[in-house]
Amino acid sequence: MRAWQCEGLGKFQLNEVEELTPGPGEVLIEMKAAGLCHSDVMYINYGADHMPFHPMTQGHENAGVICALGEGVEGWEIGDAVGVCSSGVRPPLGMFTHGGFADKLVANVEDLARVPEGLDFALAALATDAGMTSYHAIIKEGKAGPGMKVGVIGFGGLGQIGAKAAIVAGAEVHVAEFKEDVWPLAREAGATSVVKSAEEWAGQNFDLVVDYAGFNTMQAAINAVHRGGTVVSVGLGEPTFTCTGNTILGKKIIGSLGGTVQDIEDVFNLLLKKEITPVYTEISFDEIGEGLEKLKNNQVTGRLVARIGN
Repeated sequence: MRAWQCEGLGKFQLNEVEELTPGPGEVLIEMKAAGLCHSDVMYINYGADHMPFHPMTQGHENAGVICALGEGVEGWEIGDAVGVCSSGVRPPLGMFTHGGFADKLVANVEDLARVPEGLDFALAALATDAGMTSYHAIIKEGKAGPGMKVGVIGFGGLGQIGAKAAIVAGAEVHVAEFKEDVWPLAREAGATSVVKSAEEWAGQNFDLVVDYAGFNTMQAAINAVHRGGTVVSVGLGEPTFTCTGNTILGKKIIGSLGGTVQDIEDVFNLLLKKEITPVYTEISFDEIGEGLEKLKNNQVTGRLVARIGN
């Protein structure tokens, strides 16, 4: 079995590994698609020393077909199409337990999201993190809805989905994105305005700003919301950020991490109905290493998704 693995800080390569077997309450999934994420880059280059063991198979955005059932599994059958929640019962995939940049993946049944018939596996895969995380942050934590003025920082893999989810929910959405070549995509999605930097929003009385970038953009988000407004931090572009203490007063700051199986299935339905149509590029399994390097160098528009198997 093949697996792309982190072998230590900054060390990432394709290895041959032993076949997997599901334990009690687990299923074995034949992988069909896996999304590539900036978090993978963070784990490999900054978080590898905190992994409990090496080599660690990366990949926390996964979809495939159940090919074996562990003892006691009920409600699922071999052949079921599933996505896997990476913030559920099982420790985070690719950081504390093996992920899905491999031919097969073991998952807990509690973390399975049922993929509806007709939804492509590439879309199902990106929905399990880019979809779940962005949706949870802006809809569940930020409570974006009708009449709200909402700012989205970063129109990448997460931001494009979060922005559209808020628009579908009835919010007025403004986007800050330094890559001007993706501005037309933001406008096509329904953004009211697009600016290069969220610093341009200072004093504009946003109800909510969700930071999907995390490149020391928190201060700009705080400056944009009115007293009583909310800032949701999601992105992990850099490991730290700074902000001025007195600017926080009277404002709510939330750190949003992951989401739930229900969030994933909500996003599945939005994708199936084409209410959200994310931009993504498919690559082969063998190109995962090259793809992560492109992510590291900010050379990706939207999301990268690796096709695995047949």
